[in-house]
Amino acid sequence: MASVSAVGPEDFADILAQTREFIRKEVVPREQEIADTDSIPEDIRKNAAAMGLFGYAIPQEWSGLGLDLTQDVQLAMEFGYTALSLRSMFGTNNGIAGQVLVGFGTDEQKAQWLEGIASGEVVASFALTEPGAGSNPAGLRTKAMRDGDDWVINGEKRFITNAPLADLFVVFARTRSADENGTGIAVFLVPANTPGVAVSPKDRKMGQEGAWTADVHFTDVRVPRSALVGGSEDVGYRAAMTSLARGRVHIAALAVGTAQRVLDESVTYAATATQGGAPIGDFQLVQAMIADIASGVMAGRAMVREVAERYVSGEDRRIGPSAVKLYCTEMAGRAADLGVQIHGGTGYMRDVPVERIYRDVRLLRLYEGTSEIQRLIIGGGLVNAAKRAAASGGR
Repeated sequence: MASVSAVGPEDFADILAQTREFIRKEVVPREQEIADTDSIPEDIRKNAAAMGLFGYAIPQEWSGLGLDLTQDVQLAMEFGYTALSLRSMFGTNNGIAGQVLVGFGTDEQKAQWLEGIASGEVVASFALTEPGAGSNPAGLRTKAMRDGDDWVINGEKRFITNAPLADLFVVFARTRSADENGTGIAVFLVPANTPGVAVSPKDRKMGQEGAWTADVHFTDVRVPRSALVGGSEDVGYRAAMTSLARGRVHIAALAVGTAQRVLDESVTYAATATQGGAPIGDFQLVQAMIADIASGVMAGRAMVREVAERYVSGEDRRIGPSAVKLYCTEMAGRAADLGVQIHGGTGYMRDVPVERIYRDVRLLRLYEGTSEIQRLIIGGGLVNAAKRAAASGGR
């Protein structure tokens, strides 16, 4: 079923223009501050919340802006232009955590949580990844057991974005072994202050300073029956796969925005830095590197827009999202590497944007499904479709 955005073209053009101005004028000049303090300044957070950025993908019924994915990706390309930690601040509210509630929550669950999520008063965190289960949720070990009218959750989650700041954990847990009735994976809404929830110190990462992740431990965490998302034990796997597929298109757009920033930084540097009295941009091998970055950006932007349109129409919500995430995140990694090369020794120095970007983009090929997982989804999906067609006598 197609999803129709509640925001018309003119209104969205205003939202996009305001977002771009916010990024370029308020956030870009303070990127070094974000990196040095490993945090997003409170005034930037407040301004983002006032603009509705904590709920841009939450339906207007729940006080969000109600953008569909074709509009989401245009914002994401703007978010990618600056420190990626800015987007992480509200990314889980709009994306993998918030969309679980939007798509699968009961009316009561939506009424309880979505307005707070949209306003930024509630930080929602998507607790799926575990030490032994990353890109494939089928390997989950966290367990939820019935105890009267309650559920009791035990397990450990790893690399959970916004965990140190979270008010609500969207927790995936196994209620039974997979059988003919379903995967046995459920998803629960667990307030962060629930007894038995413990968040470890934030992780020390290669990059993306200001985006906090941490392990989360659940020890005999008791939640009521009403915490079971959708009221069903078998919603979890479908909710995870649906949220991740949508998120992959968003991450691809983010990567395009980052590659655009690399391109702009590299062109500016090439036009002004000199070797032997001439701008290095006059050298053909430097021009070739710039051409490779620019071509990747243009291809990625076109691919993101097409995949988002096919996702919204319902035409493709599996192969396309994996393909666009694979291409765009790999492309952004190559762009960052070339950006450092164009800058030469300067590009290896801290406080230079392309050096930070080089570290930041490495994560894009890992989270919300590694590049290897995307290749398996794409290749396996196409082969299986061909098998089904052959079995039915078609081509």
